[in-house]
Amino acid sequence: MLYIGIDVHKDMCTACLQDEKGQVLREWKFKNKTSGFSELLALVEGKETEAAMESTGNLWIRLYTYLEKAGIKPVLANPSKTKVIAESSIKTDKVDAKTLAHLLRAGLISPCYVPTDPIRQLRQFLRHRIIIVQNKTRAKNRAHAIFHKYELPEFKGTDLFGKAGLNWIKEQLPKLDEADQFILRSLIYEIRTHNLLLAETEKEIARHVEIAKEVYLLMTLIGVSFFTAMLFLAEIGDINRFSSQSKLTSWIGLTPRVHQSGNTCYHGKITKKGSSRLRWALIQAAHSAVRFDPHWKAIFNRISARRGKQKAYVAVARKLAETMYCMLRNNEPYRYGRETTYNEKLKKLERLIRTTQTNEGGVLLECFSF
Repeated sequence: MLYIGIDVHKDMCTACLQDEKGQVLREWKFKNKTSGFSELLALVEGKETEAAMESTGNLWIRLYTYLEKAGIKPVLANPSKTKVIAESSIKTDKVDAKTLAHLLRAGLISPCYVPTDPIRQLRQFLRHRIIIVQNKTRAKNRAHAIFHKYELPEFKGTDLFGKAGLNWIKEQLPKLDEADQFILRSLIYEIRTHNLLLAETEKEIARHVEIAKEVYLLMTLIGVSFFTAMLFLAEIGDINRFSSQSKLTSWIGLTPRVHQSGNTCYHGKITKKGSSRLRWALIQAAHSAVRFDPHWKAIFNRISARRGKQKAYVAVARKLAETMYCMLRNNEPYRYGRETTYNEKLKKLERLIRTTQTNEGGVLLECFSF
């Protein structure tokens, strides 16, 4: 058995090849391209080999996929748990590669979960949607900040950036100074562009519903939309890799920090380790669940009376994740679900799938085609 530790960078990778006894057979650098990967493959000469690399952005994906197809077992190390590298007094690419090889040989690598390629594709679409929503919200907040500078009449509608809201904004434009008029027009254009991008991205996500069929099960949970369910399934991957509810919530980062020494035990804020996107989605779902479901409303009221509203929403988000875990493991719908709410979600999803099949829209993306 041969062991390879690889320190991955954008252009070059540093590697260390060791045998079963820990003897260094070779240390070298190769390009982070297919030609460099071929050099690595030629060195092992078809022998049984394992290779370890750290999860550094998207730089590891090409090398990981190549080694996997070539028959070399790749191991993706979690950088936050490879403290022997992070806390090393002498830290170079050569030392990092050698340390990874030693840890791999000793079985001390804490591996990251690597989902299948279809799930990785779905993750990209869902994460892109989150970025679009965040940018759209940022533009709306900037527009609201402009309105706060002036004594404008109150808008009576529900959506300031809908049809009625835009008519109201058009009436108020003459009351703004020249700079704010220009900025506000550009922000409205930006919001409209984000709406178009969001519609196109949601169509692409709907195309992948077949690889995440459990989404229909999770949608029975009040507060969990189609996109929240898809994000949950894409981020966690295989639910069976978590042996309990607490393991899942700990991985998401929704469990409180614990510091215990002797008879003293301190519980702090949540760890926030894991998928920040999934935490954000679950907290958003918690707000909807508390608003529309008496079951979650009762839990929220009980916790908020003691700990405050913000901590109560986080607690509900954690309990939502635990409920979703049980639903997936037991393959059963939400017991307090409402058929009318579920049917509304299904109609929206079916309408979205129908637009992808008939190829409706797509005008915006056609503008960017080459």
